Amino acid sequence: MTATPTEIQEAAPQTQPSAQPPTGIFTEVPGGLMLHHFEAGSGAPVVFIHGSGPGASGFSNFKHNYPQFAAAGHRAIVVDLPGYGASSKPADAKYTLDFFVSALRAQLTANGIGRATLLGNSLGGAIALKYALDYPEDVDSLIMMAPGGVEERETYFKMDGIQKMVALFTNRQMNRLTMRQLLEMLVYDRSLVTDALVDERLRVCEQQPPEVLSTMQVPNLTARLSELKCPVLGFWGTDDRFNPASGAMRFLEHCADARFVLMNRCGHWVMVEHRRYFNRECLAFLADLRAV
Repeated sequence: MTATPTEIQEAAPQTQPSAQPPTGIFTEVPGGLMLHHFEAGSGAPVVFIHGSGPGASGFSNFKHNYPQFAAAGHRAIVVDLPGYGASSKPADAKYTLDFFVSALRAQLTANGIGRATLLGNSLGGAIALKYALDYPEDVDSLIMMAPGGVEERETYFKMDGIQKMVALFTNRQMNRLTMRQLLEMLVYDRSLVTDALVDERLRVCEQQPPEVLSTMQVPNLTARLSELKCPVLGFWGTDDRFNPASGAMRFLEHCADARFVLMNRCGHWVMVEHRRYFNRECLAFLADLRAV
């Protein structure tokens, strides 16, 4: 289904997020990784999983979303993946999809987080997908924004956003100017890229080894989409310069229970560019599931 401009633009004011992430929890998992997350609210767990962009963190990706989920009666759990945010950033790791799924599994298990909704953007969507395939008994539903893992590697590397991200980061060319240029490719509305956001991402990026992207491997999981047992809600911007919006059809064609919203004038960050609409639709989706 396609959202109308009236639905996307709401008059209600949006609460401004804190400039700093909340105090979090560090969990040591097998392999010596120290993984960070923070929480808000109580109730049915929703795990927020960010993407792979340089300097990414759970707070950076979801600062406009998790407070509304917590206020609506959910336990919002915002993780930093290994290599990102405040979590460990080993230079000797291979950042494969299985590596991320294994780390997330250990982090959630250690903190007593069982069955949950997984909410992921880009790489985070691919992680959520693989987690649901590996541990179906622990996933209530999936919410994904332009998820990876449904195209061949060559398809992603034809996208100009991916090409620029890999070239800048792996060649150590990230600075305030190039970070701003890269972030502006993630959105349709460039005014969303503020000085504060650039600085926030640079602080993390400066600590990241090039292996975070140079060793990243995400297989094409399209053939396994029919195995998904849980409901899927997805969003995709038609101006996405990182993941082709045609990926939405993979889910609609193969999943037993999937719905996707395609949004024009929107890039890779639906949850940032159309935060009110995103929050409202996600919460309605979760409320419907609880009512069944």
